[in-house]
Amino acid sequence: QVQLVESGGGLVQAGASLRLSCVVSGRTFSTYAMGWFRQAPGKEREFIATISRSDMSTHYADSVKGRFTISRDDAKNTGYLQMSSLKPEDTAVYYCAAVQGGGFYMLSASYHYWGQGTQVTVSS
Repeated sequence: QVQLVESGGGLVQAGASLRLSCVVSGRTFSTYAMGWFRQAPGKEREFIATISRSDMSTHYADSVKGRFTISRDDAKNTGYLQMSSLKPEDTAVYYCAAVQGGGFYMLSASYHYWGQGTQVTVSS
């Protein structure tokens, strides 16, 4: 059974930075593509970023491009989301997700495993 555990969320002011971590256990992380999503109150879950296995190809939502960076450290079974220049509209619960396969994936339905989420709140 694959388990994902996010950490690193919190309350910050606009313009600040945060780094979210996602530790994956149970299987070989290097065989999984990984994604980050977020969900604000009253809104649908939104794709943020994804990174493939092996060649580390990445893709971002337009809303975070240039501000957020997704990365992974397979030796540590950990994925990261570095968030900079945070805005109040970035406030949401952030989820990491994993799917075994090549390429990268932008649809939440593509992912088989999900973390429990970590709250990010950005004050103005």
